[in-house]
Amino acid sequence: MQTELPQDFLASDRGQQADRILRSCVHCGFCNATCPTYQVEGNELDGPRGRIYLIKSMLEGNPASELTREHLDRCLTCRACESTCPSGVQYHHLLAIGRDEVVKQAPRPLWQRLARRVLVAIMSRRDWVKLLVAAGRPMRFLLPRFLKHYLSQPSTIEPTHAAGSARKVVLAQGCVQAGMTPATRDSVVAVLAALDIAVAEAPAEQCCGALAFHLDQPASALDQARNNIDTWEQTLADGAEAIISSASACGLHLKEYPELLKHDPDYAERAIALADKVKDISEYLVQQNLEQLQLEPAAKVIWHCPCTGQHGQNLDTPVREVLTRLGFQLPQIRDAHLCCGSAGTYGLFYPERAGVLRDRKLQALQRSEPDLIATANVGCQLHLSGGTDVPVVHWIELVARELQAKLH
Repeated sequence: MQTELPQDFLASDRGQQADRILRSCVHCGFCNATCPTYQVEGNELDGPRGRIYLIKSMLEGNPASELTREHLDRCLTCRACESTCPSGVQYHHLLAIGRDEVVKQAPRPLWQRLARRVLVAIMSRRDWVKLLVAAGRPMRFLLPRFLKHYLSQPSTIEPTHAAGSARKVVLAQGCVQAGMTPATRDSVVAVLAALDIAVAEAPAEQCCGALAFHLDQPASALDQARNNIDTWEQTLADGAEAIISSASACGLHLKEYPELLKHDPDYAERAIALADKVKDISEYLVQQNLEQLQLEPAAKVIWHCPCTGQHGQNLDTPVREVLTRLGFQLPQIRDAHLCCGSAGTYGLFYPERAGVLRDRKLQALQRSEPDLIATANVGCQLHLSGGTDVPVVHWIELVARELQAKLH
């Protein structure tokens, strides 16, 4: 693709990055074939190729409008297009540049800016999330169905800790996950304890920064990243083998700290070192002696790999390997590459589109009439739960349940 970006923009790192990404695009349109929003809308501007043209036009000096911002906002950032692209276009980096620029040229209405700030202020603080869930749970019966699934019941997993273990990891606590799906954290602790691996937590840990980054607050996201580097460096120095993430969206963002902080002289190299220690729980468990657990699961399970796991981190294979080695049968599903519509806060801003994508995903997942749907991200878990009576759990909870049943 030919570009005519202004020289002052080209002189910047972002300008050079945008120019490089734009020039790598060959207009083939393969991306549209796997883009969830293009499948729903059928609009060229709601597919990656169309959005690339919008960003190119804006960066070349043509005025951006509210409509430009809307088309960029409608992107789920699922990265399915990147998995499909034969030219290796780094679309998500270009989209981040485009979204940052479009809100400067076409500022959001006041209510949108306030909504984003409130969401970040509340949802990125685990104590606040826990408080809201606890306060809302007694009133759950009064809520409409689309809200009830956000108020999950307390964990029934016994988080048995490994005592006196020579090995330990630090567990990223998460924010929404800590309050809304506490069984995930307890399950990770229980499974690692069964393998004689202790779990440490860092009280000063903050949100990974993904929420602020995707809701127009990049400075706050960078501050959170710096805090986490400061916090986890000490835990790693105390002997932790790895930083374990059990939410694929958080894990992906943590692994991208080096890109986000590459121009920070105090944190660039430290971000690289820390990101190298970040492991999804599946990436960590696949290296362990799982056969010693001797499980014999009987539940009929279907596996949904989140976009942040599938396209962002290539986690489908390690999760399948872990569960298969433990005795679970995981049939393939149709259109597994397509997003379920969760995408962080997407369902709050675009509930109709998110609902359509969820219904399509659930139709594929429930075709084999499973007892349980397993996933690897709290957003997908909550979003899918709102459209089905089949229990939706984090896959690590499947393992913890089997361990708990075996002990009792």
